[in-house]
Amino acid sequence: MNNLSALINVIIVGLIGGIAVGLQGPMSGAMSQRVGPIGSSLIIHLGGAILSAIVVIFVGGINWQAIPSLPWPYFFAGMFGVILYFSFAYTLPRIGVGMTSALLILAQMAIGLVIDHYGWMGAPVSPISISKLLGVGAILLGATLVSR
Repeated sequence: MNNLSALINVIIVGLIGGIAVGLQGPMSGAMSQRVGPIGSSLIIHLGGAILSAIVVIFVGGINWQAIPSLPWPYFFAGMFGVILYFSFAYTLPRIGVGMTSALLILAQMAIGLVIDHYGWMGAPVSPISISKLLGVGAILLGATLVSR
């Protein structure tokens, strides 16, 4: 990122995503308590599918010709969203939003380091370094402090 304005846009979009995850967790947990985790997962993912369809219809952003060339495991990426939701439904009522979020961020950083290190799934290769491991350690420390 050479352009400051482009970097600011990326940061804003990343923060919006973080806010969305932060809001989805408590909403999912509350809904799960009322209709059960499987029913609430269905409601949440139907809502996501509807929003995605609306965006594709009105904004575009899909290359239909490229779909057949996708590696077959990519077609199951949505399952990770269901797994994420079920993990929220299980952990949130037991340990709270703060600790659940801290665990989520810790796990994301750890798997992100591995993916970046090896350049899996087209990610730019960025080897694991001491500073990156210290960053994950800081997140682990933060998760520990949040849990107290």
